[in-house]
Amino acid sequence: MRAPVLLLLVALASLGCGPTVDLSQALTVTDVATGWHDAGVVNGKNKIVPAIAFKLKNGSDQALGSLQINALFRRVNEPDEWGSGFVKVTGSEGLAAGATSDLVNINSQLGYTGEEARADLLKNGNFVDAKVEIFAKYASTQWTKLGEYPITRQLEVH
Repeated sequence: MRAPVLLLLVALASLGCGPTVDLSQALTVTDVATGWHDAGVVNGKNKIVPAIAFKLKNGSDQALGSLQINALFRRVNEPDEWGSGFVKVTGSEGLAAGATSDLVNINSQLGYTGEEARADLLKNGNFVDAKVEIFAKYASTQWTKLGEYPITRQLEVH
């Protein structure tokens, strides 16, 4: 009696479990735009933070369930993480095979503050450009790097 129950559980557990998709090959970052987001006024000073907007195209033949993105922002002259952002792109329904996601927007929580106008912050002599690395995972897979993008020295991401 235990063997049939065990076989049934194994069969049910394997439903929907296709081969693992290599995200570095199957997931494409498209329509990328970067820049500096107006984060408002913090402690009486204007604040701008690096930001990226993009879409994801699933080039595989499988839906990618529970697709998540992690963005790591760094100053170009520093190896350490400066800020990050996490976004859940899809729930369990996933990103269908061949489909493209809605626009994904990610802002760093850290950036620059100053008393000058936001546009003038980008011209400040102490300003250091930034870049962002995009990582993705779906279901219980490991994080996979999809790309690295420079943050354009402009206000707002379009």
